[in-house]
Parts: sequence; structure tokens; C-alpha cells
Amino acid sequence: MTTYIGTATSRVDGRDKVTGAARYAGEYGAPDLAHGSVVNSTIAKGRIRRIDAGEAMKVDGVITVLTHENRPPMADNDEAYKDDVAPGDGSPYRPLYDGSIKFNGQPVALVLAEDLETATYAASLVKVEYEEQPHITDFEKQLGKAKALPAPAKPRGDAAKAFAVSDIRHDAEYYVPVEHHNPMELFASTAVWRDGKLTVYDKTQGVQNVQRYLCGVFQARPDEIRVMSPFMGGGFGSGLRPQYQVVLAVLGARALKRSVRLVLTRQQMYMVGYRPAMVQRIQLGAKTDGALNAITHNATTITSQYEDFHRNETTWSGLLYKSETASYAHKLVRLDLPAACDMRAPSAATGVYALEAAMDELAVALQMDPLELRLKCYSDSDQHTGLPFSSKSLRECYSQAAEAFGWSRRNPEPRSMREGNDLIGWGMATGIWEALQVPITVRITLTANGHAEVACATSDIGTGTYTIMAQAAADMLGVPIDNVTVKLGDSTLPPSPVEGGSWIAASVSNGIVTTSNAIRDELLRLAETMPNSPLMGIKTADVTLSDGSVTVKKTPRSTVPIADIMRHAGVDRIAQEKATKFGKDGKHAHNTHSAIFAEVKVDEQLGVIRVTRLVSAVAAGRILNLKTARSQVMGGMIWGIGMALHEETLIDHRFGRIMNANIAEYHVPVNADVHSVEVIFVDEQDDIVNPMGIKGLGEIGIVGVPAAIANAVYHATGKRVRDLPITLDKLTRDA
Repeated sequence: MTTYIGTATSRVDGRDKVTGAARYAGEYGAPDLAHGSVVNSTIAKGRIRRIDAGEAMKVDGVITVLTHENRPPMADNDEAYKDDVAPGDGSPYRPLYDGSIKFNGQPVALVLAEDLETATYAASLVKVEYEEQPHITDFEKQLGKAKALPAPAKPRGDAAKAFAVSDIRHDAEYYVPVEHHNPMELFASTAVWRDGKLTVYDKTQGVQNVQRYLCGVFQARPDEIRVMSPFMGGGFGSGLRPQYQVVLAVLGARALKRSVRLVLTRQQMYMVGYRPAMVQRIQLGAKTDGALNAITHNATTITSQYEDFHRNETTWSGLLYKSETASYAHKLVRLDLPAACDMRAPSAATGVYALEAAMDELAVALQMDPLELRLKCYSDSDQHTGLPFSSKSLRECYSQAAEAFGWSRRNPEPRSMREGNDLIGWGMATGIWEALQVPITVRITLTANGHAEVACATSDIGTGTYTIMAQAAADMLGVPIDNVTVKLGDSTLPPSPVEGGSWIAASVSNGIVTTSNAIRDELLRLAETMPNSPLMGIKTADVTLSDGSVTVKKTPRSTVPIADIMRHAGVDRIAQEKATKFGKDGKHAHNTHSAIFAEVKVDEQLGVIRVTRLVSAVAAGRILNLKTARSQVMGGMIWGIGMALHEETLIDHRFGRIMNANIAEYHVPVNADVHSVEVIFVDEQDDIVNPMGIKGLGEIGIVGVPAAIANAVYHATGKRVRDLPITLDKLTRDA
């Protein structure tokens, strides 16, 4: 019986974070530390004709200015610059490699100085002359030149024909703009030089991914570069791939043969990835009773000129709703912008927004309750494969969230609910994400005094990985959680993939179970050498570790202290390192689900929108930590407010430059925007997805929230705004 798993356990690293003991990538020092500042291009496309660093070099304290002309050697092939998350097509960006300019804001020089202020000032003195070429950054103007991708899923039947003969038809386009991550911690790298070897402290979601990448770029041996990231102040997908500052920090350290720290500014953070803009066209055909007989979901997204980044945006409907026919298509538009990247719930946050807004519009056309329509079209299987779900408690999510929200009191007529000058709107939507898991290796060292060290190269990106690893180890080894030490975020530790996709909690927890079982095996082997041992001939599955002892499950009195076993065997510690793999059973689909209900109040005269209530019921298998899990889902829900009402990256297409590259003009939700947010965890047992029945939670919180808010805005005002964010100018336009 577990003691910690499933409880609201406080973060084991919480004290370090609130006292400042936790250090981040830009906070590590070294006796010989030099500081870097990046010079960015001011054009979107072309070539560097000349760089004049003369004035910068005259500044007292400046050490050198690195450019593509005088930098240390770097690899000259695309393969060396590919990382674990790189898209298959295209050529990865090479920082400071040559004189070509691929996007506005691209790094063109690195100033290295004795302190940050000097480096920053000197960078402003570097003069760059360009041979400018015509650039293209306007998505709308390039839609006609979109490149078709292979179909993301096989069509079912003839959707076009079925749509044409449907009783009720809905056909509309939905737009999501470019959005940027804006985590609190800036991207930073500190490359500490010691006798020709480097320890690189980097803001990353995958230390081993960065370590392999750096070894490839600089043709270095694995033992020459170590990457560490014990703490991360938010990534949300922006840290999945190595960002350019880590290359430049290492480049500087190799050039100077001394330690270098490089921290990007908030403005420079806007050049390291984003959620790509997207236009989606959805056609839904239904019978008069609401049953779907046609779904067509087409998406066009943007990508850079050098990499074809994209995710599968269009096929979520096949996991949520039954339809006799369906077709899906995806296209890419190439622009002179940096490469896009993953952003929280990539593809689902955007694809499900359009789908769920369209479902709401179909419900209006059918004069049917939106929740009733979703239940009518409910699917118990993945229609792409025909496989049933290992678990799907979405009906329970609908029921519990609707009851908590008070959905039955909703007047379906738009503009029918009000409070003073405010129009009140109630909307709902569905959320879905994949229950993913990845191969991982965990090492556990158990000492005779009852202390356990758990080690894995995975990251804690702020989600609470330290804590859930400590919880799982404490329960599996039968020791107090205070007796567990967790080591992570170090490329020299046992292998782990990047932390993303909501897969690490399930993967590393089950990995801890695997290695804990090996610890039990070793304890039983040692116990059999003890005279008159009650554990003689007992199998591993028949014992538990609890209260510092090995206990037989069927006869709890048959127990032997672990300290006695190890003392008799003459060992003071037992160490095991085991790999865990998760094979697909081929018989089930694995997903998490949610139901979101939103209330908005809209000032009838001004068009100002407030999200006054959000309720989300989530079915995600076994919940490891009620406190950190609720925090994760709440964070996603608040981000959903931002996606619906605030977030939009604006580009001046004359220069191909982002105009609001700061958090004063790039709007995100603040305290005043967040009112009542309620999270409900629906009990869901899943004995198939993995031994512990765990599904990830990091992504599901945001999925469906923008649509629920958009649907509530329509219910309040009677006006449908299909392009995000829903701002007052769009709401009052033509009013």
C-alpha cells in the first residue's frame, strides 16, 4: 500500500527554490568567467557584406568579438546539427556559421567582455553592412503557395460527397496567430572551462540531447562536454531543442579557453521558436439528430525556409467523435522567419480549438445543447485504427464538470443571460492528449542506514519531477520521502529522452518501479544466506519493502530489517541500474481526456471580456501528486485564457521583424485576468497503459480551453469570432 503516491505532497525542491539555493543556468559562476552579448541582424534575408567591430574592441574590458569569419571550427554538415527533436526535413540552423541571413534577429556576432554591462554596450557599437534580399513574412499572402504534406491519416469514405448530402452543414475557417512561450527564465548557458573540458549549465528540457548536439557541432568526444540543468524556470516546449545561445557560449569558451556565460534578452527570446500560425478549414456534416456523417479538417501552418517543422494538427476529431466519413489535409507555407517549435500541447491546442469551436457552431445550427451533441457523437475507439481506448472516462468528465459548473441552468439563447451591463456567456469544449511514455533508465542506490539515491538524466522543467521521483522511490523502497535524494539534469546520469509531451512522469515513475524490483531481487538473494531466514525461497513478487524491512505479503510477521540483511552480507549499499521500455500492445489507443466549461462576462458597451469561471474535469489515469497535478492543469487553463483572449505575435512585414517582442506588448494573462479556476480529477483506472496506470498531465490542461472560452463569448454576445485572440475590436467590429 502506497504512502506518498496519490497524495498532495509538497515539492521536495520547494525550499531551495524559495530561498534562492536553487541555481539556474545563468547563475553559475567561475573564477575566470567572461560574459557574452549577441549582436542580431536587422534584416530578414540576405548576406553580411562587412562587419566592423573596431569601435567595440576599443571599449575597456572587451576581450574579443566573434563572427562567422573568426570563430573556432564548427562542423560543416547538416547531420552534425540535428538533435533528438529536429524535424526530418530541412537543414538545421547553424549559429554564426556563415554570412547568410535567414531571419530578422539572427545572431551575427558575439561580443565577449569581462562583465555583462561592458559586453552589452560594446555590442551596440558593432556595425554590420548587409546585401539585402527581398523577404517574405506575410502568411496570408503566401497561402496560395502552400506546400502539401503527406496525408496525416487515411480518409474514411467520401467525406466531400457525404458533406454535400448532409442534413445540417457547417463550413468555416479558424485562425490562430504566431504565439511565443515567454517562460520566466531567459535562455542562458554558462560554459565552464577546465583543462580543455567543458561543463555547460544550460536552460534545456534535455541535457543529453544538448550534450550530443554540442559534441556533433564541435566534433568533440563525449567526455569533453558535460551538460547540466538541475533547475529550469519554464520551457513549455521552447527548450526541447538546443537553442543558439548554448552554441555561442561554447564557441566563446573554446575561443578564449576560459569560462563564458551568455544570457539572452527577452527580445532575443523571440528568435528561438514559437507556436506556428495556422489557418484551419473545418466542414462538419450531420444528420438532424446530430450524428456526424462527414468531417473534413484541413490545416495550413507556417515554417521557416530552412526547416519543415510541423505537427499533426488535424486528426484529433478521429479520437473524439464518430463520423461515417472523414478526410484530413495539411500544408506548409515557407516564410523568412526562425523555425517554429513545439509549444504546450503542440497540434492539440490549435487543432482542437478549431474542432471544438466548429462543434459548437454545429450545435447552434442543430438547435442542440453542445454537451448533448458531443455525447451523441462520442467515440469509444480511435477511428483511425479501430482500436478501443485503454481507458476513456470522458463521459464522467462531462458529467462531473457540468454538475460543478451548473450547466443545466444555461439558457441556450445567445445574449439571454446578463448581470447589469455585462452579458454572460457559458461555453464548453473537450480536451484530449496522448498518453505517451518513452524508454528510460534509472539507477537506485540503497544504503544500510535506509537512505536511497535515485538518479536519471531527465529534467525537471518546473513540473515537479523531483517530487514525483521521490514519492515513487519512497513507496517502492519503503523509506520516508526525506530519506530519498533525487539526482537529475546531468548528462552523465543514466539515459533519458527530453522532457516533453507529458511523458516523463509516467516513464520515470515506472522506471523507478523496474529498478526497485531489482533492488528487492538483490535483497532477497542476500537474505537467503542468512541462517533461519523467513525469506528463504520467497519470490520478489511476494514481498514488499516497508519501514526499512523486507516483508512477506501473506505473512506480515515474516519480516527482516534491510539493515540486518546488508550487515550480514557485509555490504553497506546496493546499487542497481535498469532500463524500462514501453511496448505498444497493438490492441488499444492511449489518451487523456478532459471536459472544460467556461463562463465569460462581456461589457455590452465596451466589448471587454472577462473569464470569470473555468471548470475542467480531467481523466488521466492514476494521479501521482494531487498538489503538483492540480498546479499543472491550472497553469494550462490559464494559458488557455491567454490563447483565447491575449496572445499574438505581431510582425512588421516591411522589415520581417517582430514588433511586440516583450511582455509589455505581448499580452499574457496576469492576476487580474484569472478568477475562479476549478480542477476535478476523475477516477480512472488503467491497467493497460503501463504498470502504474499513469498518464501525463502537462499538456491536457490547455487543450479545449480556448474553444470553451470562444464558445462562451458567442453565447454571451451572439457574435462568432473565429480568429484568435478574441479582442474587443473584433467583437465590436460591425456592431
